[in-house]
Amino acid sequence: MVKMRLVRLGDKKSPVYRIVVVDARKAATGEYIDKVGYYDPRSNPVTLDVDVEKAKDWLAKGVQPTETVKSLLVQSGAMEKSAKLSPAKTKTKKKKK
Repeated sequence: MVKMRLVRLGDKKSPVYRIVVVDARKAATGEYIDKVGYYDPRSNPVTLDVDVEKAKDWLAKGVQPTETVKSLLVQSGAMEKSAKLSPAKTKTKKKKK
């Protein structure tokens, strides 16, 4: 399975991220297939640089973005915001009888 995810770069306490396409079985900082964009959350305003055409091409090929990358792609305009980005992560508690 191929995923689109963030790779952390930068010094201690000053992260910078690359948005990359990678085989899901590879290490988090390992070799990647293609670089799609760049994200710097510490700059003011936040720097988000995404190659929209490349991102749309990979999404058309069936690449699954992580939740964070999905929200960044929506911000950049490479992806349309769906009504619900992901299923609820919390489970409902059963009532005791």
